[in-house]
Amino acid sequence: MAGQTPPGTEQDPKAGMIQMIGMFVVLGLLMYFMMIRPQQKQRKEQDNMMKNLKTGDKVLLSSGMIGLIANVKEKTLMVKIADNVKVEVLKSAISAVLEKSDSDDSNKS
Repeated sequence: MAGQTPPGTEQDPKAGMIQMIGMFVVLGLLMYFMMIRPQQKQRKEQDNMMKNLKTGDKVLLSSGMIGLIANVKEKTLMVKIADNVKVEVLKSAISAVLEKSDSDDSNKS
């Protein structure tokens, strides 16, 4: 009888259920702010980068090649990777813009 709880001190089953639901809500919010929100922010930055690509920008492709944008089309880019060597790649293949071109330089050419 030493293991029994005194009468009137038992935990209400509804309180345990409410506590469990509260923990699921807290874990859901934590997962949202730790995983989903940063991914949405990164996707937004990637879309913004793709919209702002211009001729003359130095870019890093997802394949690891670095080149200069020679021509911008709706969904693709012509990237100069060496003298007299241009490749057409999808805009989604751009991993990063290493150097932005000066707007004055692109207007002169």
